[in-house]
Amino acid sequence: MSLLDQFHAGGFFMYFILLFGLLTIGFIVERGIALYKNYREVPADFRRNVLAFIASGDFKGAKEYVETTAGNTSVGKVALTGIKLRMSAAGDEALQARMDEQLSREISYFDKRTGFLAMFGNVATLFGLLGTVTGLISSFAGVASASPVERANLLSQGISEALNSTAFGLVAAIPALVAFAIFQNRTEQIVSKITESCSELYHDLLFYTENEKEESTTELLPKANEVEAVSTSRN
Repeated sequence: MSLLDQFHAGGFFMYFILLFGLLTIGFIVERGIALYKNYREVPADFRRNVLAFIASGDFKGAKEYVETTAGNTSVGKVALTGIKLRMSAAGDEALQARMDEQLSREISYFDKRTGFLAMFGNVATLFGLLGTVTGLISSFAGVASASPVERANLLSQGISEALNSTAFGLVAAIPALVAFAIFQNRTEQIVSKITESCSELYHDLLFYTENEKEESTTELLPKANEVEAVSTSRN
């Protein structure tokens, strides 16, 4: 019996199993491209170089460096968001909110469709089980009302439908569940790396810009004291 004959012998629910099998293949290809081909890491010295620009107050240089070396990476996009906000003298709350928004968008790209694979695997298994049950029901129902000559034929057809439905359901479900486990692990690794790197860059922007504000305030204090002293002497 050919594979096509076995498919037709599996009954009505085989078409639903086929549908979820095709969806599984499509999602495996899409998630594989997103998680392995499209994901790019920043250079090893990325943070150190960005930090050098930020520490010297050269936000324009930091922006150009990020755009050149990591503009197409998730960490680079979040870093650009923070640098542009600091260039426009945005406050700490705005900095955190906008960087968190960009980080959420980047994480969503890697995490948004992986969970469907687990659902496809479970549903394909359930359709296989449903086909098994309906096949056995029709088999025993036919045997009960059939003549002794027809019973063996009806029984074999029902069992064939049940077993084929189970087999194809498992064939569709196993790749989906295996792929889900692999992609879920990969997603967690990517999200962890992106979150950690972006958190470090956020605190760098926060720390060094706060230091610049404090230094500016310290420089202004002597001038204010001089003005106060002149005013006192005149009085």
